[in-house]
Amino acid sequence: MASGIFVILDDIATLMDDVSVAAKVATRKTAGILGDDLAVNAEKATGFLSSRELPVLWAITKGSLINKLIIVPIALLLNAFLPVAIKIALILGGFYLAYEGVEKIIEYFFHHADESDEAAADAQQNAKDAEKAKIKSAITTDFILSVEIVIIALGSVLEKSLMTQIVTVSIVAVLATIGVYGIVAIIVRMDDAGYKLIKHSRNKGFLSVLGRLLVKSLPVVIRILGVVGTIALILVAGGIFAHNIEYLHHFMPNLIGIVKEATFGLIAGLLMVLLITGSKKLIALFKR
Repeated sequence: MASGIFVILDDIATLMDDVSVAAKVATRKTAGILGDDLAVNAEKATGFLSSRELPVLWAITKGSLINKLIIVPIALLLNAFLPVAIKIALILGGFYLAYEGVEKIIEYFFHHADESDEAAADAQQNAKDAEKAKIKSAITTDFILSVEIVIIALGSVLEKSLMTQIVTVSIVAVLATIGVYGIVAIIVRMDDAGYKLIKHSRNKGFLSVLGRLLVKSLPVVIRILGVVGTIALILVAGGIFAHNIEYLHHFMPNLIGIVKEATFGLIAGLLMVLLITGSKKLIALFKR
């Protein structure tokens, strides 16, 4: 009986050793997409009232965890029985990310918000709906990025046992959520930390200077993250197309990778914007 227990413990130790090594490799391979995930979600988790920032971020974090609870088992099953479905899902997700990125660019350059009093009143009245819509959009985007994170992590342990695959991918998925949204939480509370430092230092000395720097830096950081997040959406989408569509993978091999991915992402995004805008106009026309 005792020898059986020691055999089980030895198996568990071997498994955890394999998982530890595999998780390190998988984390390194997903580092790039995690950086993009951080930029995208930091941009999406900002722009709310200070009192709503953490509740909104918590709602998105819970959505992200649910996303991964759905994605991990489905990815493992599809990889075992229908691997082509993973590639199709990634490509469809790439079109969604490209659309989001290009739509943001078009909105920035061509959309001029109505700043009338009536529009402001309507905006305030619909603040809760706008918040829910932004949370939903953030969770949807997180879903697509989570699919890529899980697929990359899974791809790094394909030669391992099924148990090692399950544990490794699960660890990477949880660490991705905690890491990304933990850093986002720190970013969105920079100003609060700054105000507390100023108050604690009684507006004197190094802590006061640091506090003012944090307060003044937050709007700049948010603007930078907005730009970086938009670029990340387009690059991630382009990367999905370049790595999963055979023709595009070999298209113009001498072109710098980031330029190729940006081009694919922009073209796909423009096509999606045209398709969706045209569809909306056709629907509106038929409703008349």
